Amino acid sequence: MIDDLPARYREYLDRFMTEIGDKTAGAYVKFSGKLIQKLSFEEFTPVYLDYQEVLKRYTESIERGDTINDVVLRLLREKSASLVLPNPAD
Repeated sequence: MIDDLPARYREYLDRFMTEIGDKTAGAYVKFSGKLIQKLSFEEFTPVYLDYQEVLKRYTESIERGDTINDVVLRLLREKSASLVLPNPAD
């Protein structure tokens, strides 16, 4: 399934404005204990798609009852922070 990427980007911009404030693309800020950069649409797209893949694999692992590796949790935290999303693993 392919998401409506422009709509997902607008949601990201709304979250960014609400959680962090008005910053220009490329600006670095702290969010959820991590230093993140406000993404342009071109930067957002691969990060979002990668996050969706990691989230899918994480969710499948949880549903199967697999043990989750700390590396996977750290990766999911980093990707969710970069998209100004709550960490689904918390």
